[in-house]
Amino acid sequence: MTRPFTAILFDLDGTISDSAPGILESMTHTFRTVGVPVPDHATLMSFVGPPIMDTFRTAMGMDEAQAEHTLAVYREHYLSHGALDSAMFPGIDVVLRTLHQAGLPISTATSKPETPATYILEHYGLTGDIDVITGASDDEVRSAKADVVAEALRRLDARGFDVSRPVLVGDRLHDVEGAAANGVPVVFAEWGYGSPAEATGTVAQAATPLDLLPILLPDAA
Repeated sequence: MTRPFTAILFDLDGTISDSAPGILESMTHTFRTVGVPVPDHATLMSFVGPPIMDTFRTAMGMDEAQAEHTLAVYREHYLSHGALDSAMFPGIDVVLRTLHQAGLPISTATSKPETPATYILEHYGLTGDIDVITGASDDEVRSAKADVVAEALRRLDARGFDVSRPVLVGDRLHDVEGAAANGVPVVFAEWGYGSPAEATGTVAQAATPLDLLPILLPDAA
């Protein structure tokens, strides 16, 4: 059987990691520290996943100097308190291990900067099944999902992996749009933080992590 995909990209927040508790707590601390009214819970949840500087600039209406200062406050708190206030979604470790053992190359494609992304994945013990950790650059110059996806594909290709038929697993609209900008189809993670409407344009939906296996690796199902 010809496998439908030759390389798998994974979002992190809302796809591999149930990271919302730590992110929301750090966001709340940050907004209080910089003197900005704390949005309601639903609004805060909408901030989980998209590039954080976009949130500060667009959703919160900050100018560049305010956004940079707010980012510094957020990072300090998140790295020291929030990053590990999270949990791995049940079954995602099995999925990553099964795909890796089947020889499918895997990269993350997350809007989270690579330093905390690596820290979290190492904490979960998942780095052995992920070939490349790709995320936003630590300086946020590369943060748009389209740019992250392009970088993930570039790194996998540079390692000699077949990226002729990649796919992204993600849970938010910005995953779908960022993948589409690179011609990459998306499998929607219904267990994540996105609404059903955000799955529009995806090639498949998975209710749980384990439901990914018959989609990504049908010969093992």
